Amino acid sequence: MESPKRSTSLADVKELAGSWQGWVAREEGQDRATLIVSTDGSYRALTARGAITEGKFYLQDGQLRYRSSRTTGAATLPEDQDKTVLTVMPADPKYHTGRAEYERVK
Repeated sequence: MESPKRSTSLADVKELAGSWQGWVAREEGQDRATLIVSTDGSYRALTARGAITEGKFYLQDGQLRYRSSRTTGAATLPEDQDKTVLTVMPADPKYHTGRAEYERVK
């Protein structure tokens, strides 16, 4: 039985497939963003300002990770009561785009 404290119970990146809406932290503040994930884990993130980032989610040693055209880092998918929030955090804190949080579009 899975522990409820795990940040993700993801067995396969195809579980991320679909559309997500959220916010990306930037030096200037936050940008509204849309994340579209394919069944193979590849994704495209588009901000309201027109920035496009492409990348891929993958599982490594049971942890959800990502590699994009701009950064690499970790992602978490905590299960909340009534919503699913995907948090993406770059490994390099010096990069001008920081943490992003997306909520699955129903």
